[in-house]
Amino acid sequence: MLIKSDFEVAAPVDKVWQFFDDIPQVAGCLPGTELTKDLGDDKYEGRVTVRMGPVKLQFGGTAEITERDEADKRVVIHASGAELRGQGQASMVVTAVLARAARGTKVDVTQDLQLAGAAAQYGRGMISDVTAVLMRDFSANMAARIDAAERGETPAAAAASAAGGFTLGMRAAMMALQRVFRRFFLPYQASPS
Repeated sequence: MLIKSDFEVAAPVDKVWQFFDDIPQVAGCLPGTELTKDLGDDKYEGRVTVRMGPVKLQFGGTAEITERDEADKRVVIHASGAELRGQGQASMVVTAVLARAARGTKVDVTQDLQLAGAAAQYGRGMISDVTAVLMRDFSANMAARIDAAERGETPAAAAASAAGGFTLGMRAAMMALQRVFRRFFLPYQASPS
């Protein structure tokens, strides 16, 4: 499943690119993500936990930076893992491209996600909505960390929130309801009476 998203950060491209070079900092911005071991050569071991209401999905695996192109400001990360309490598998190729924008830097993110097992039972819409919520949180956390670094504060002062439970599920559900509302109700309001 291919999921595309983008966001802007109010910082210059070079500063955001420098931030992307610090993978523990980047991982700390993604809710529910924890790096557990630096394996060297741009490869890391870690866990990702996402709660959607009563369901908790926790994956353990590896992530590796397979491409880093400073001239084009493009980074590619391959991640794969298995559910810690189940039979599910997940793999993902994430490509992030940075470009100048009016407010600072635009970050285009493409995720090629493959799921098997319990995680695959969720529909594309729900997975896209949860991903959109996580990307919004990631961009806010990243902006806060870059700002904190500019002020000389430690990363702990701008720590990422957990990818949690009721709030994440509700935010994704609200996105789905808004999509349904736009699809079914707005065409009737636009038509002449």
